[in-house]
Amino acid sequence: MRHAKRIAALLTVMAGLVPFAARAQSTADQEAKTRAANIAAWPDAARSLFGQKATPAHLPPRAIGSYARGCLAGGAALPLDGPSWQVMRLNRNRNWGHPALIDYLEKLARDVPRITGWSGLLVGDMSQPRGGPMLTGHASHQIGLDADIWLTPMPKSRLDGEQRENMPAVNMARADWRDVDPHAWTPAHTRLIKAVASEPRVERVFVNPALKVALCREAGADKSWLDKVRPIWGHNYHFHIRLACPAGMASCVPQEPPNFGDGCGAELTGWVERQREAIFNPPKPKPGPKPKPKPPMSLDALPPECRQVLAAP
Repeated sequence: MRHAKRIAALLTVMAGLVPFAARAQSTADQEAKTRAANIAAWPDAARSLFGQKATPAHLPPRAIGSYARGCLAGGAALPLDGPSWQVMRLNRNRNWGHPALIDYLEKLARDVPRITGWSGLLVGDMSQPRGGPMLTGHASHQIGLDADIWLTPMPKSRLDGEQRENMPAVNMARADWRDVDPHAWTPAHTRLIKAVASEPRVERVFVNPALKVALCREAGADKSWLDKVRPIWGHNYHFHIRLACPAGMASCVPQEPPNFGDGCGAELTGWVERQREAIFNPPKPKPGPKPKPKPPMSLDALPPECRQVLAAP
């Protein structure tokens, strides 16, 4: 009974999250409206306070707290344009990270033409200038060590501002959500994700369960790198890179090291089927009034150092 309740709760959560994933490439207008509504509803929430900070905290660089409950001191910006990358959704101002993340992304982008044959990477959300909870989209990305990379290759030409705000990404999942769309997914995607997961600084790579199915099939004899590649709903337009805490940074709360094996067996099948259940047979709404939503995370829920980050010039 307890197991059945846990599964039902998971399906309820996924029913809300998976449709969001399908529309995750929101336009600038949609983003602005959602941000304004969230600020108006909860002006003192941590997400409102951090989400309205347009510049970094001028403090020594530190990732503070955990990936989903923390903030960023001394954040650095990934330049909007590089030789082999372009930053997307500029209105969000989420091209910030710990200097270790900036260094890694620039190195990865330089290697991408060799690894994939693409012109480069389209970079999605990283962190806000001071990290912290966000007004839209993410539970993590709070300490400057997470980055979303579009699965759409960078075009050879430079995108203009309107295209960067509104150009849709390509959904890599097949219509039945059991595998990738063969018209969108290529061997280059597998090579790219393998290269990322093989990097010692990378702690996790998150992809949609349908994409992990393809990675398991295409990995070949050496599947050791798949230990870091974890299935999660959403992540069908982009994949999510998470760096480990920088060495010696006591303020950063690490994740447990991956110890899942390749994750290509029954666990992955379970992820695929739960996602399909949430998409094609979502739980019916309970009768009666809707329960009030839980208040968003407060500033008190973050590490105390985040108050200094918020107040810093």
